[in-house]
Amino acid sequence: MPLRIKQDQARFRDIVRGRVKANLRQYLTRDELIGQQGKELVSIPVPGIELPRFSHEDRAQGGVGQGEGEPGDPLAPGGADGEGGGAGSAEGRHLLEVGVSIDELADLLGEELALPRIRPRGTDRLVADRTRYTAIAASGPESLRHVRRTYKQALRRQLASGTWDPRNPVLYPVREDYRYRSGKAAPRLESNAVILYLMDVSGSMGDEQKAVVRVESFWIDAWLRRHYPGLRARYLVHDVAAREVERDAFFRTRESGGTRISSAYRLALELVRADHPADGWNVYVFHFSDGDNEGAEDTRRCVELLRDGLLPAVNLFGYGQVASPGATGAFLGELRAALGDREELVLSEIAGREGVLDSIRTFLGKGR
Repeated sequence: MPLRIKQDQARFRDIVRGRVKANLRQYLTRDELIGQQGKELVSIPVPGIELPRFSHEDRAQGGVGQGEGEPGDPLAPGGADGEGGGAGSAEGRHLLEVGVSIDELADLLGEELALPRIRPRGTDRLVADRTRYTAIAASGPESLRHVRRTYKQALRRQLASGTWDPRNPVLYPVREDYRYRSGKAAPRLESNAVILYLMDVSGSMGDEQKAVVRVESFWIDAWLRRHYPGLRARYLVHDVAAREVERDAFFRTRESGGTRISSAYRLALELVRADHPADGWNVYVFHFSDGDNEGAEDTRRCVELLRDGLLPAVNLFGYGQVASPGATGAFLGELRAALGDREELVLSEIAGREGVLDSIRTFLGKGR
């Protein structure tokens, strides 16, 4: 690709990045943006960017520098905006949709919220990275043949054998001249990491509350994956009983029963102890609820499960209390009173979509 084209592409990417960053807060809280997510890219409509193109004017209508005119006359053909009746026939201005990688959006999120880099703990493990073609070999598949190296080798051979004629500089590579790009999988260190999402799906958690959880968990996930490429995610829902579900079911499930939060904490602790022990894993748990629990006795059990089991085993436990009409929201205050001095525990009140960014900053601002 010519250097000039690469430079133009880089400038365009910088322009797109600047426009996305300028409107980042409105993008981050839009639930439909998550629905535009592909495998690696998110499609974002960016206002104010138009791709350059030539436009051919109708010379019969005149134009700048043609004919007589008076000061104040419009330069473009046609009347002022909004004049005339009926439907117009001209094309309107369109938003340009650009594909932005989730990693780029996560970096912009970190810049916007001034999030510190995460300090992993636990044992690193060796994993195979993608193959890097950094060597040359005398054999290989034809798709990896290195043309320049092949002809250079042919030139060497002809010079050494005395068959090179500078008056007729023609190279004829033979089979032994062929050279191929060669590579190997480069190992790298990667920390084991898992994130457990817990959500109250009792009757008091409505669609809007779940939409808030969906948006916030999406960006928490994106930020953590920037630090842990092999991050695993597991999803638990609960009313009076807890169970593990797939990601899609996590946001669709709704029950009509009561709420027993200790059931979710107990199941989370069982999964951590069985599959993700603290000496080898970076463990993150985020629980979202409207703050209603079945009673003081179950809240006491929750405090015990956190204090004696979950908090010693995790990098971070975040409890996000989503505002819900009719909910008492007492659970957050009870956790704060009992465990507010624990560094692993982060508590956040989420007033709605407008409170998502502040909640993310609260959760991730410690860099744990």
